[in-house]
Amino acid sequence: MLDLAFVRDNLTLIAEKLRQRGMNPDEVLRDFTGIDANRRQVITRMETLKAQRNRASEEVAKLKKSGGDATELIAQTKAMREEIEALEKSAADFDAQLQSILAGIPNIPHESVPVGQHADDNVEVRRWGAPPKFDFAPKPHWELGEQLGILDFERAAKIAGARFAVYWDVGAKMERGLANFMLDQHTREHGYTEVLPPYMVNSASMYGTGQLPKFGSDLFKCENTDFWLIPTAEVPVTNLYRDETLDGARLPISLTAYTPCFRSEAGSYGKDVRGIIRQHQFQKVELVKFSKPEDSYQQLEKLTANAESILQKLGLHYRTMALCTGDMGFSAAKTYDIEVWLPGQQLFREISSCSNFESFQARRANIRFRREGGKKTELVHTLNGSGLAVGRTWLAILENYQQADGTVIVPEVLRPYMGVEKITKRDL
Repeated sequence: MLDLAFVRDNLTLIAEKLRQRGMNPDEVLRDFTGIDANRRQVITRMETLKAQRNRASEEVAKLKKSGGDATELIAQTKAMREEIEALEKSAADFDAQLQSILAGIPNIPHESVPVGQHADDNVEVRRWGAPPKFDFAPKPHWELGEQLGILDFERAAKIAGARFAVYWDVGAKMERGLANFMLDQHTREHGYTEVLPPYMVNSASMYGTGQLPKFGSDLFKCENTDFWLIPTAEVPVTNLYRDETLDGARLPISLTAYTPCFRSEAGSYGKDVRGIIRQHQFQKVELVKFSKPEDSYQQLEKLTANAESILQKLGLHYRTMALCTGDMGFSAAKTYDIEVWLPGQQLFREISSCSNFESFQARRANIRFRREGGKKTELVHTLNGSGLAVGRTWLAILENYQQADGTVIVPEVLRPYMGVEKITKRDL
């Protein structure tokens, strides 16, 4: 969330940034100026009346003490009290309207973010490796997985529905092995602390990271409770420090978590219907950082490099893209997407999204820090990224390491986690 005073003083800038995001400022800001002016007018009147009431109360006390008649003054005091109560309700109503507007304003893109409206306007930052060469037509992962007997959509549909998958035998082992490999790399090599958070969170947590109130349709809510299934570990891990003040000497704090993720995929009808690209449930290793403001963009580069290193160790060709203003998420100030090459589909596909949210989430979740020797507190900057999406890494291995006979070579770094060098056909 943006600061109220900042919005009030920078409406022209915010309107420009909203247009850069492809949004209509009038729809987002609504009658911000009028509501804000009314709120301030009401507060001014209320404070004036409170001062008058206090003076009148003092006069009443003096009159009573001296034996004078305070009847008229008491009546005036009562009328002022009633007007103050009405003004307090009015101020609260205006404040709620302003908070609703503020909650719907996305983050301000960083000055380094390319301006554009669509994914075609994203800018390639770098590439690593080269696509594998085949002397046969490479297959997509959904064909390979079913032919090998390690991926089962039919039974998943029977027990759950569309956009679910069952992994069998070495397929399940590779999912687990990838998660362990990623966690080991991030904790042993990159300095992250592993966390196992709840997979359900309350509405305050969803609000803190920006999922609510705007994106409720993308989530799964448990009926008759205040529990939501997490769309990513970003939500519980970031909210670990909600309403807390951190010791600045501890920053940056780097955390990683492996969790399932649950998404309704609202609005994605007809998109990526084949395979496991877009599922209602998938697993992901998440990276989350809490940083001092002056260090957060350096930490974004470091976090992105940590995610990229997983693909490098797996020998998977990828490119890193700086997202344009119109393609960034609601809460992000800057985002890099890491896209892995999928030869079975002849395209790059996002496998990690690494973002700096600056103080946007911290303001919503009230996460602050105090510098050494300082008295005042400041909002931290929060960052996160996938390190990586496990299912998409799984399918990238199938497509990139497939052989002409239908088998799949296991990348060398994964073999200790899986106990096999090659995936061969099994019966479902």
